[in-house]
Formats: sequence, structure tokens, C-alpha cells
Amino acid sequence: MLRHNCSLCNGVNRRHLIRLAGISVFASSVFNQSQAAAISSPKRTEDESYMRLALEEAKKGDFPFGAVIVRNGQVVATGHNTGIKSNDPTAHGEIAVIRDFVSRNASSELKGATIYTTGEPCPMCMGAILWCGFGRMVYGASIKQLSTRLGQIMISSSIIADAAQENKIEITGGVLGSEALALFK
Repeated sequence: MLRHNCSLCNGVNRRHLIRLAGISVFASSVFNQSQAAAISSPKRTEDESYMRLALEEAKKGDFPFGAVIVRNGQVVATGHNTGIKSNDPTAHGEIAVIRDFVSRNASSELKGATIYTTGEPCPMCMGAILWCGFGRMVYGASIKQLSTRLGQIMISSSIIADAAQENKIEITGGVLGSEALALFK
């Protein structure tokens, strides 16, 4: 049997390594499905005006993340990050705007709506966006760009959407992204 002595493998259980390898193979098969749920969508003429509203919302937040929900050409909810003020680590801009909307409307009315958010959603927020049934999500700064300013979980929204194949969503990124990123001082 070939042996080696590296610090990474020292003391690591062989079964644990085999289990991790199996999980890796499973995860890659899930994320490489041919029926992707994320549909890359081009920027539309109205996107910048709605993103400007999200940027204004972001300026009110503990961290500069703001979001706006649009249905049938109307802004129906706004929200921003309040995680520090509310002592709630889930109080991201996207969660706040969804909570604002459902406090006054049935959650089923989110189906097919568009959410504008100043930063590409984290996995928690993207999961919520998918569960709500939004038809489209538009973001400003990407996860990669945001990671230059603060800690991020480096998983793109399209990877999460692709793992939820029953929930198709159009994704448009980079709308006023440099302006969104500039809010981080």
C-alpha cells in the first residue's frame, strides 16, 4: 500500500474522505442538470429606473442592500437591510421586501413578479426568491464584486436556481452594478 505523510491527510478518516467524494459527485450531478431553471435575461429599458429605487432603499440600510418588488409595472413593496438594527441576521434587503409585501398581500401574488436587488442574492435570499415564485430577478453588483467589499458565500444565484428546477426564473445581472458597489465605503 502506498503511503504518504502530508499534513492535510494526517489523521483524516478514510471513510470520511470517501463520503466527501460521494457527496461531491452527487452535488456536481445536481448542479449540472440539462434542464436549468435559471434563464439568463437581457436588460430591459425599465430596469435602470427600478434599480435606482432599490439603490435609494439601500442607502437606508445597515448594509447598503435594497430591494423593490414590481408587479404589472407597479412598485408594490420596498425593503432594505436591517440586520444590525433588528438583531436579525436574516433581515437582508430581499427578505425585508418580501416581508413587506406579504404583510399586506397574499404570498401567491408574488408569482411572476420581478424583484430588483442592489446585490446578487445570497443563497438564503435566492432560496426565498425561488420559493416565492418570482418570474424574474434583477441585481446590481455580483457576488464576486461584493466579495471585494465584504464576506460572501461564493455561490451564484444561477447555481441555486438551477438546483430548483421546478421554479424557473429569469435572471438579469449587472444593472447599475458599479453604482451599487460604490455604496460600500
